[in-house]
Order: sequence, then structure tokens, then C-alpha cells
Amino acid sequence: MTTMESLIGLVNRIQRACTVLGDHGGADGALPTLWEALPSVAVVGGQSSGKSSVLESIVGRDFLPRGSGIVTRRPLVLQLHKTEEGQGEYAEFLHLPKRRFSDFSLVRKEIQDETDSLTGKTKQISPVPIHLSIYSPNVVNLTLIDLPGLTKVAVEGQPESIVQEIENMVRSYVEKPNCIILAISPANQDIATSDAIKLAREVDPTGERTFGVLTKLDLMDKGTNALDVLEGRSYRLQHPWVGIVNRSQADINKNVNMIVARRKEKEYFATSPDYSHLASKMGSEYLAKLLSQHLESVIRARIPSITSLINKSIDELESEMDHLGRPIAVDAGAQLYTILELCRAFDKIFKEHLDGGRPGGDRIYGVFDNQLPAALKKLPFDRYLSIQNVKKVVSEADGYQPHLIAPEQGYRRLIENALSYFRGPAEASVDAVHYVLKELVRKSIGETQELKRFPTLQNELAAASYEALERFREDSHKTVLRLVDMESSYLTVDFFRKLPQEVEKGGNPTGPTVDRYTDGHFRRIASNVSSYIGMVSETLKNSIPKAAVYCQVREAKRSLLNHFYTVVGKKEGKQLAQLLDEDPALMERRLQCSKRLELYKSARDEIEAVSWAR
Repeated sequence: MTTMESLIGLVNRIQRACTVLGDHGGADGALPTLWEALPSVAVVGGQSSGKSSVLESIVGRDFLPRGSGIVTRRPLVLQLHKTEEGQGEYAEFLHLPKRRFSDFSLVRKEIQDETDSLTGKTKQISPVPIHLSIYSPNVVNLTLIDLPGLTKVAVEGQPESIVQEIENMVRSYVEKPNCIILAISPANQDIATSDAIKLAREVDPTGERTFGVLTKLDLMDKGTNALDVLEGRSYRLQHPWVGIVNRSQADINKNVNMIVARRKEKEYFATSPDYSHLASKMGSEYLAKLLSQHLESVIRARIPSITSLINKSIDELESEMDHLGRPIAVDAGAQLYTILELCRAFDKIFKEHLDGGRPGGDRIYGVFDNQLPAALKKLPFDRYLSIQNVKKVVSEADGYQPHLIAPEQGYRRLIENALSYFRGPAEASVDAVHYVLKELVRKSIGETQELKRFPTLQNELAAASYEALERFREDSHKTVLRLVDMESSYLTVDFFRKLPQEVEKGGNPTGPTVDRYTDGHFRRIASNVSSYIGMVSETLKNSIPKAAVYCQVREAKRSLLNHFYTVVGKKEGKQLAQLLDEDPALMERRLQCSKRLELYKSARDEIEAVSWAR
């Protein structure tokens, strides 16, 4: 095989591999895909211009659907692979990878059926391409894209928009700078009206990418010829025009094979008084070789940019593989080590949230600085220390004997009952801190990139963390309630000793003439109790956060996963493997990434090897 055949054959193989992996045109991203970077040939022409016949002549096989009107309704990406002499010819479709077609009439039927599967048995079109590879010793290595024929008028069964839809589809291929345009025009029509040449001129005004093909030379009116076009006088291109004589309808009806048709084509040009001087540069065989030679030169010229793209893509894929993670080891020791490393990565992020390296920990301070003080202010002490309630509590505390001097039992009962109100805000603060910690666990798991591969481990880690936080909450509940109960169990005596004593009008304190049952007396009791409650509130406002941080936040930082570590350390190899059971979607993504990486590395090595084989 020549260097040229090796280089083009390599590009064909790379394009096919790109197609299998879904790495072809139309992808989003900063870099063009490898498929888009590789040159290919798009066949463009108006309906009934002879596009299908030209393709069949190049291939040497009758395999395309035929009919009137629009026949090609989906792009056909046709890859020709030259095989060794004596090997049989066969075709393969990408959507039927395990089936080889040696009967090319079945290839035609499959193209028709696959087209109908998307468009129905209508005259609608679809931009989704059909990928067909043909292996034969009678072809040159080449990638051709057969596109729907351009048209000016929608026929019955087609929307008015189909004219623009076809043009947009064709334009999306031919406007790419790596696309070689094979512009098909019938010789029995004025070249100035050629749809293919019009579009080619718009996307390739210099004609550097355009090859002009003139069909139906044998159908021109007697006494006329197409020499002005073929010799470049009517419309000059950078590359020479090529004339083609396709099989006649009678030949098609008689099933004249393509080998015979090629021989007749050669005889036509060799014996034609108009074209015999151009015979060596006419015909479908010459066209195939011309395209193949040009394709090889384009590929060789683009090797540096293609290699650069491949290297950038390899770097991106390597980075993605690092992000997705490498495959997991199978032995239990390595699996346990992996699990512990993943736990440590999660624990590090969790602590960063608490310590301020990441957002979220400040919400715990918000509980202490906003929610707790607000809850304490809302406690119904005004209603509880109303004159009527104070009288009621003091009277009930006195029993059948009213107090003689100060209502100590009444004071104690009022204070003890009032302090019980602090239990609610204390427990609510603990719960609020608990919910913040749970949310930080959830966020930390989500932000631990290494864990994304292992949904089972994520769930187990979350469950173990929530269980530990629940234990910390229970301990914190007990502690803050103990703080409240401590305030009830022993009152601060100095507070009451410093209170001003009641004085009678003569100036003697606690004289017997003072009426101890007036509203003023009970109002003073309520005021004193309120002051004491305020003092306790300030104390608890400081001590409840200390208890919550000590019992919950501190413990979460110190021992959130301690119990989980103990449990994991006792697991067998099979159980460890279950924890490292990856998300199937992620496994598929890594597999595709690995295949694409292998493709790009292989492509780089092969392109470099072939390009240096001069």
C-alpha cells in the first residue's frame, strides 16, 4: 500500500472510530472535534443532477436508492476502504455493526428503510446522517458525504420551508474549512443556473475547495459541447473540471454493471470528437483518483494542526480521566485504603465549612446571635408576671397560712415556673445547630469530587454522619436542659439580698402596718422576679451556645466518622466492593472517555508514523 493510501486509509479509520464513539461534527466545546478537523468530500448538486450516479461510478457498485424528485433525504457518510486484490467486496452500516452486506441491492434497501425510520414514507428530510462503509479492492480510500439535492420549489407533501431546510443542511457541511466540495452540475443545463456552483461560490469564493463535475455530457443537444466549462472558460475553478458519463436509464433497466459502465465511459471520451483530447482527465475513475490525491495533499498539509488538536484533546481527556478517577483495585486492603481516603477527603471539606474555609459554618453563629436571642425575647413573661397571675401563684404557695414578711415560697414558685420557659429555646437552638450540621454534611458529600463515583458509599457515609449527629444532638439536649434545671435548683441569693426592702411611711423597714396585699406589693414582686429572670436569660444566652458547640460542633469535628471507621474496618472484601459500587452512568462515561483517549493517542502515533514515511 502506498503512503498516500496509508494516510487516507488512516483518516478513514479515525473518522469511523470517531463516529462509533459519537465524536463527530456538531459537538459543543471550545475545540473542534477530531472528525471536523479531518478533511472529507461533500457531494453537492441539484435534484436529478446525477449525484447518485457519480457516487456509484466512483464506488463501482449500484447501491443507492433511485426515483423521481427528492431521493436522498438524509446525509449519507460513505467511507471507501481499499482492500487487497482478490478480497471480496462488502458493506457495513454503523447502525448494524455486526452485519456485512455482500448483496448491494440489500444495501440500497437498508438505506431506504433507515431513511424511512426517521422521515417516514414521505418526502421529508432529516439531518441525522447514515454511516456506510464499503470495503473493496476496486475503490480508493475516500470519505464522501452524499447530501440531499438542492431544490427551488417544494413539491406535494413537502412544507414550503423544505427549500431553505435543504440549503441550510448542505451549507452546514460545505462551509466548514476542511470540507472539499464536489459540485455536480448537468451539462445539458446552463452552468450559470447551477445550484451547486452557486452555493460553492458563496462558501468558497476563491474556488480552492471546489471540484466541478459535469454530468450528462452524452445528453447534450447535437452540435453542442461543454468545452467552455470543462476547459475553465465559462467558470474557472482552482482545480480542473471533470466530465462524467453515467449509465443511461436503459443500462440501469438492463442491470448493466458498473465495470462495463466504466469501460463504456472511457470509450465515449476516447472516441468523442469534442472531448478526446481531454480523455485522460475525464471519467469517474480519474475523478476518484484526483479526489484521493487532493485529499492526501490536504491531509499532509493539515497534519501539524491536526496533531495540535489531537494533543490538546488528549490533555483534556487525561484531565477528565483524573477527574472521573481511575479504576478501583480488586484486593480488600486497597479497597479499604480507598474508602478511608475518600472519607478523609469528605471530612476535610466538612471541617472547612465549619472553620470558614467554605460557606455554611456562619449559619451556626446565626443560630446563637439571632435565633436564640429572638426566641428568648418572645417568651411570655409579661403575661406570666401579670398582677393577677402573681397574686394567684403567691397565694397558692402560701397555702392556708399567708406569708408573714416576704413571700419566699411565692418567689421560688414564680421563678421555677418562669425558668421552665427557657427549655423550649434551649432545645430549639440545639435542633437548629443539628439541621445546619446535617446540611453541611450533605453539601460536603456533594462537593467531594472523589465521592461522586460511588453513590453507595455516599449514602453510607451520609447515614453514618447523620447517626453520629443525632447522638451529638441527644447529648446536647441533655446538657442545655441541665443548664436550665441548674438555674432552677439553686437561686442566686445575693441577687435578692441586694433588692431594696419595703419601707413604711415612718421609715422603718418591714413594719407591721405595711399592707402586704396591695397591687403595689405584687407589682414589686413581679418586677423583682422579672429582673431575676432577665439575669438568668443573659446567662443562658451565653451558656447554651457553649454547650451546643461543645457537644455538637466540637464532636462533629473530632469524631463524626469514628463509628463508621470501626464498622468499615470489620467488613469483608465483598462488602467493601459493594461500598465502591460506582454509578453506572459514570462508569460508562469513563469507558467512553478511555476509548476516546485511546483513539486519539493511536491517531497521533499513526499520523506521525505515516506522515514521516515519505
